Amino acid sequence: MSARNPQPWLVDDELWSRIEPLLPAQPCQHGRPGRKRVLEDRKILCGILFVLYTGIQWEWLPSELGFGSGMTCWRRLRDWNNAGVWQRLHEVLPAELRAKGRLDLSRAVIDSSHIRALKGGPQTGRSPVDRGRPGSKHHVICDATGIPLAVTLTGGNRNDVTQLIPLLQAIPSIRGKRGRPRRRPSEVYADRGYDHDCYRRQVWAKGIKPVIARRGTEHGSGLGARRWVVEQAIALLHGFRRLRTRWETRDDIHEAFLALACSLICWRRLQPALR
Repeated sequence: MSARNPQPWLVDDELWSRIEPLLPAQPCQHGRPGRKRVLEDRKILCGILFVLYTGIQWEWLPSELGFGSGMTCWRRLRDWNNAGVWQRLHEVLPAELRAKGRLDLSRAVIDSSHIRALKGGPQTGRSPVDRGRPGSKHHVICDATGIPLAVTLTGGNRNDVTQLIPLLQAIPSIRGKRGRPRRRPSEVYADRGYDHDCYRRQVWAKGIKPVIARRGTEHGSGLGARRWVVEQAIALLHGFRRLRTRWETRDDIHEAFLALACSLICWRRLQPALR
């Protein structure tokens, strides 16, 4: 699946070979009422990706594409998210990147971005940057090259610094090399919004060096030369149109889209290494 592909929602054989083993086994339908699954999982996944890439509403998913109904795709996204498929996929792909030397955990960078939440729901709040309209925040931590390591979702009125420790804790165990899996970077970079000494001490306690700009100091600290990669990572996430605005009332569905998008970004980075 390439960023230049005019139909990026079509799952190629290489990506499917990594996703299929993670999917839960289908329950036996013998002796149970109700309709049987008539579409294979790969086509359903293409329908989910079509919604993620285009931002189309579930009920408008074109039937002529052969991906099934929007409700079928929604249910499968929910079930796979509950089974932890996207979380495990976001462990498999970074491990491959690390094995090929394309993941740099010498430092991590953290930032957030606000989006509108037009239907409200959990993890929303009155946004101070959008005239008090309901909104949510995407909090992102990435490696030194801009590969997203973890994303959290909060209300639009949450302070950025409250997600510093949760993001560090959300970094998965990344294998790919001999020895113990890597779960923490050596340093973490952040802007003035994360300038709280109590959080600095918590980061130090995890064995990570905090490199956080101080409030009240002049701009030009030099951190921007390393912090720009997280802005790039956020831009890549919002390149998926479904993530630019939160349409889902259920926060778990939006979080499933976020986790899936992170894995797709990892997959794009992995492509040159596979050739």
